[in-house]
Amino acid sequence: MLQTLHAFFATDGAAVAAVFGTLWRYLAPALALLILWRCAKPLLRFRREPETWAWLVMPDGRQLPVTHWENIIGRSRGCDIIVNFPTVSRSHAVLTRYDDGSWSLTDIGGRGAVSVNGQPVSVCALEYGDRIDLGGVEMMLAPTTAEEVEEQNYYRTKPAKLAWPGLTLLLLTVFQLLTAVQFCITSKPEQVSQAVLAFVVLIGLEWMLFFTLKLLRRSSFEVETIGFFLTTMGLAVIASFRPSAVFKQLVCVVGGIVIYLLIAWSMRDLARAKKFRYVAAVCGFGMLVMTLLLSYVFGWQTNGARSWIYLGSFSLQPSELAKLCFIYVGASTMDRLVTKRNLISFIAYSAATCGCLALMGDFGTALIFFTAFLVIAFLRSGSFATIALACAATGFAGVAALSIRPHIMRRFSTWGHVWEDVQGGGFDQARAMMCVAVGGLFGTGAGNGIFKLQPVQAPDTDYVFAYVCEEWGLIVGVLTVVCIIVLAVFVLRSCVVGRSSFYAIGACAAVTILTVQTMLNVLGTMDILPLTGVTFPFVSNGGSSMLCSWGLLAFIKAADTRQNASLAVKSASAGEVEQYE
Repeated sequence: MLQTLHAFFATDGAAVAAVFGTLWRYLAPALALLILWRCAKPLLRFRREPETWAWLVMPDGRQLPVTHWENIIGRSRGCDIIVNFPTVSRSHAVLTRYDDGSWSLTDIGGRGAVSVNGQPVSVCALEYGDRIDLGGVEMMLAPTTAEEVEEQNYYRTKPAKLAWPGLTLLLLTVFQLLTAVQFCITSKPEQVSQAVLAFVVLIGLEWMLFFTLKLLRRSSFEVETIGFFLTTMGLAVIASFRPSAVFKQLVCVVGGIVIYLLIAWSMRDLARAKKFRYVAAVCGFGMLVMTLLLSYVFGWQTNGARSWIYLGSFSLQPSELAKLCFIYVGASTMDRLVTKRNLISFIAYSAATCGCLALMGDFGTALIFFTAFLVIAFLRSGSFATIALACAATGFAGVAALSIRPHIMRRFSTWGHVWEDVQGGGFDQARAMMCVAVGGLFGTGAGNGIFKLQPVQAPDTDYVFAYVCEEWGLIVGVLTVVCIIVLAVFVLRSCVVGRSSFYAIGACAAVTILTVQTMLNVLGTMDILPLTGVTFPFVSNGGSSMLCSWGLLAFIKAADTRQNASLAVKSASAGEVEQYE
C-alpha cells in the first residue's frame, strides 16, 4: 500500500506532493517550536519547593527545616543546615536520612565533639527526640506531622496542571506522521516501507512508555518527549541517508528505553544503588580494557581510534555504556563529604578510565569523561583546589598525548583554517557548512538534501547537525540544540532542592555529558571548536550512542522534584503518611 501511495505521489499526485512538501517545510519548524515550548514551559517555570523531612529544634525553640536526605550541619553559609554559633565548625556533622525513614549522624572532623544523648559519637543512628550536641550547642531531631506532610503535598507543583503532557505527545505524533508522509514522497520505491514504518513503530513506543508511566502514577512526560523529538530527528536523518539502518536504530531505541527503566528502577532504593556502584565500576572499566585488548589483537581501528568492538555486521562502542557506569561510580556515595577517601578513589578511577581512552586514541570521549569528572568532583568536594589540580594534570597529559598521537595535532591544525584548505584537511567541514547555508531557515525538505551525495565521511554522525540544518532548516537545527539546553537548565533548577545528593550529582553529570557532546558536535561542525568526532545525543546514527542517551535521560528524570514526577522516587501512599502521626 505504501508503494502504491508513493507511485501516486510520483505520477498523478505529483502536484499534491509538491504542495505538501512546500507547506511541510514551513509548518515543521512551527510545530517543532510548539512542541519544545510545551515541554520547556513546565520544566523551566515550576516552583522550586523543598521538601521538609524533619526539624532540628534549637535551644531557643527555633525549628530548622531538614530539606535533604544528606545534610551538612555547620556555621558556613554553604551548609544545608546553618547553625551560626562560634563553637560550631564551618562543616561540623552530616545528618543523613535513609529510604526506610531512619536517620544517622556522622562527625566529619569538626572543632568540637559530637555527642548524642550525652555520649560522644563518630557515627550514630538517630531517633526522633534524641538530644544532639555540636560544639556545646544542643538541638533535637523532631518529626514532621501528618498535617504538615499533607499541606506540603497539597501545595507542591503538579506538572500535568502546567501543561498536559498527553497533548504535547499528540502534537509530536502529528509531527512524526507528517514526516512519514514526506518520506513517502521523497524516498525511493524500495525504501518507502522502511522509512514510514520506522516512524509508526516509534509512535507506538512513545505511547507505550507514556501509558506505562501513567500506570506508575507519574504526572510528567516532558523529559521523555524531548528525548523522543530528538530521536525523531535522528530517524529522519537515517531514513534519508541510510534507510537500511533505520530498523537497527529502532532496536537500539527499544534497548535505550529498557536501560532508562532499569536505571530508574535501580535508583528507587538508594541503598541498592550504592551497592551497585561497585558492579558498575568493574563493568565500566572492564569494558574499556576489553575493548583496548581486542582492538590490538584483531587490529580494529577507525579514524585512528580503537574504541569499537566488531561482531560480524554489528559494532559496539563500549565507551558509550561506560559513561553510565562512570556516573554511578561518582554519584552513588551517600557520604560525599564525610571522608576524602571516597573522593581520592574516584579520582584514581577517573584517571584510569581516561588513560584507557587515551590509549584507544579516543580523545573526544576522554574529554567528555574528564568534564563529567570535574562536575562530580566539585559537587562531592566543593573544592576549587581539587579541580585546579586536576585541570593542571590534564593539561600536561594533553601535551604528551599530542606528541604521541600526531593525527590529533592534524585536527587542530585545520581548526579555524577550514576555508584555506577546502580540498585537503578542511574538505568535510567546508562541505558541511555549505550545506547549512543551502538549507537556509526552512531547509530543502526531508529527503531532498544534497549533503548525502557529497563524498563526506560520517554525515549522519559527526556532521549530523549540518544534515539536519540542510534538510530541515536552521530553525529546526537550532531547536535540537535548545532541547539539550532546556534539559540542562531544568537540572540546575531542580538540583537545588533535590532530595538526595545521588540524584543531584547523577543528573548534573548526565546533563554535562549531553551538553558537552552537543557542543563538541555542533561547534566542531561549524569550525568554532576542533572537530572531535563525538555524536550528537539521540540524533546521530549509532546504536551505542542511543543506548547511552536514554540511560543519561534516566538520571535527569530522577532529579525531577515536582510531585509524582520523578520515576526514581516512590509515590507517597497513605501508609507512608501515617508514619508521621
